Amino acid sequence: MAVYSMTGYATATSGTGPTTETGTNAEGQTSRPVGSGAASVTVEIRSVNGRFLDLNFRMPDELRSLEPALRDLLSTSLRRGKIEVRLNTRTESDNAWPQPQPEQLNRLSGLESTIQGWMPKAQPLSVHEVLQWCKGGGITERLDEVALYAAKRAIVGLTEAREREGTRLVAVLMERVKRLRELAAEAEPLVPAVVQKQQQKFLERWKEALEVTGAAQTISEDTLKERAINEAAAYAIRIDVAEELARLRAHLDEIIRLLNKGGEVGKRLDFLIQELLREANTLGSKASSLELTNISVEMKVAVEQLREQVQNLE
Repeated sequence: MAVYSMTGYATATSGTGPTTETGTNAEGQTSRPVGSGAASVTVEIRSVNGRFLDLNFRMPDELRSLEPALRDLLSTSLRRGKIEVRLNTRTESDNAWPQPQPEQLNRLSGLESTIQGWMPKAQPLSVHEVLQWCKGGGITERLDEVALYAAKRAIVGLTEAREREGTRLVAVLMERVKRLRELAAEAEPLVPAVVQKQQQKFLERWKEALEVTGAAQTISEDTLKERAINEAAAYAIRIDVAEELARLRAHLDEIIRLLNKGGEVGKRLDFLIQELLREANTLGSKASSLELTNISVEMKVAVEQLREQVQNLE
């Protein structure tokens, strides 16, 4: 199953009767000429990242009734992201004289007679006014089906664009995961040496403290030695980062598994990124050598780069 980005763009145009259908997405444009029609609808969809599915529509009033159907179409195909949908209509009346329909003329005539019956001084309708009132008549009813068809084609184009972007993001994420594995491999050999060095340093300071306070003269040597070993062991446990490295590797394995599985992985990956950052921070706080501190800083940088990309995944 593919991994989808929340970023994408697509547009599609469809018309009534014989027309030319076109569709574009992030990769290019395709068209299928089938004549010249009377009206057309262009659907344009833009998508950016978002925590939830946020749909925004911009459309002419005559197509506003299609919003529930468009919401259903988008909710079926998309799960997350901020989606902006634009619908634009174009009719032959945009470039030619309107063609009034008989029912429109009858209705205007009836309305004019009613108004003049109540208001005898009212001016009769001019030809220009009649043409304006009849502009686009008889086409609106047929645009609903055309708009839905164009919307379906635009959604398909958007899904394909988001899939292509998701594939590129997966490649970037895999590189960052690989880098984190390399950093963990660099840190692992340093852990035993650092623990041993810090333990020896602790014992030396322990002896100095006993000599300064005079406790070595009042407490037996065996008791002091046993206490020193226990304190050194406890200190070694506090600075040991082997457990953090093991958990970090486990989180990286889970990230790779989710990327290979595909689907809706964005929220799960976001949680794993938080866990990775926690392990990197713990490694930095426990680091007692310059080498481990530098590795911790590089890990944090890599994890932040992961977070930036994961936030774009559906």
